[in-house]
Amino acid sequence: MRDVLKVINSTDTIAAVASSLGESGIGIVRISGREALSIADKIFLSKDNKKPSEFRAYTVHYGWIIDQRPTTNPACLVIPGAGRDQRQNIVDEVILTVMRAPRSYTKEDVAEINCHGGIVGLRRVLGLVLENGCRLAEPGEFTKRAFLNGRIDLTQAEAVLDIIRAKTDSALSLGVEQLKGGLSRKINKWREGLLDALATLEASIDFPEEELNAAGLEVISARIAKINSEMKSMLENARFGRVMREGVHTVICGRPNVGKSSLLNALLRQERSIVTAVPGTTRDTIEEIIDIKGIPVRIVDTAGILEPRDLVERHAVLRSKKQIDLADLVILLFDGAHQLTKDDRALISRLKRRTTLAVINKIDKSQKIERPYIAKNFKQVVEISAKNGKNIDLLEDSIAGMVFSGRAGSPGALFVANMRHLESIKEAQKLIAEALNSVDNGLSLEFISQDLKEAVANLDKLLGRSFSEDLLDKIFSDFCIGK
Repeated sequence: MRDVLKVINSTDTIAAVASSLGESGIGIVRISGREALSIADKIFLSKDNKKPSEFRAYTVHYGWIIDQRPTTNPACLVIPGAGRDQRQNIVDEVILTVMRAPRSYTKEDVAEINCHGGIVGLRRVLGLVLENGCRLAEPGEFTKRAFLNGRIDLTQAEAVLDIIRAKTDSALSLGVEQLKGGLSRKINKWREGLLDALATLEASIDFPEEELNAAGLEVISARIAKINSEMKSMLENARFGRVMREGVHTVICGRPNVGKSSLLNALLRQERSIVTAVPGTTRDTIEEIIDIKGIPVRIVDTAGILEPRDLVERHAVLRSKKQIDLADLVILLFDGAHQLTKDDRALISRLKRRTTLAVINKIDKSQKIERPYIAKNFKQVVEISAKNGKNIDLLEDSIAGMVFSGRAGSPGALFVANMRHLESIKEAQKLIAEALNSVDNGLSLEFISQDLKEAVANLDKLLGRSFSEDLLDKIFSDFCIGK
């Protein structure tokens, strides 16, 4: 199936806008495929009158994108060497980059047209490219071709999307490490170890006269036990990868006027929420993504939890409670200048068994709150002044500590964030554990061999050595068209 897909995807030439649509300094139209340079010949006029098909690989050229349909418009460009009546419409002044197969992103001939970033000009350039023999690329098709043509494996292809969606430096680093092949190398190492063990087992099965002795079986067992241990360790640390990839859904909650919006503004280091002395100013949830110690935190400021006085407040409170139910981490805020109210105590009762960080606000004022009662119900209590920004750094440390339960990821370590990867590794590890159990119980070598074969098959699926068209469609459908 892999070879068939490769042929299908390589017979035509594709194009798409590879930059964000909207006003910008530069916009890029990417062309990839067998006819990429001949199509560029039809629409690009270089300053020295040479054609893109004549350019050397990895060269950049200044010129114009032209519409070759004749025009009598006197403002149009007169093409050098042609009669004065042969005028062409100039669509844009551009820079064209040529990359030749196989040393390009897709391992095909590629032409990238750097235009001015206006949406009208980009659409006109793309329209000309399509009119001259390209078809519009499908979502993720450039990266899909890079995979099908063997430039990257499937884990590296998926890393491209992680890099695009990264919300923090840490998330970006994880994506880049995976794109560089860090995860692929580890999986390939496991795969080679399992194949070596399989080769020995299969030889003993096929040639009984070369029966595997106890010492030989012990060597194989030790080898696959090491792989099993490494897989279990990666699975145990998977939470860190998921946090970096997806972020931590964190909700700031509390009764009205305890300073929830002020806290959001303090964490953002900017005025995002309206802050007044009037209780209930926030009537809807406000969501932002904040980088806290390298962790992408999706933080939600909710309406104050209270007994609703009208229909609007009822809907606001229901939304707040829904956000709390969905949260990975809850920041329960109290007003240190007042004693605990009935609403405070109701929230404590509701959240004391959840992953909750208790925060006492307004420590710049005279204190009346019952600290021992709060400390009795929550392991983590931080005291701050959101208005003055006091102890916000301590709050951020506590958030990071609760997210990782005191264990942060070590620099350069490999982490799995993708659910597809997790499921494949989990299934492979389960099969290897069963093989080890068969060794311990003295079962036939055929049982051990079959488990290891299925474990290798799971790793092959993970790397993309075997795949279905449905799997590729599912993976690349999340990509933008230009990537």
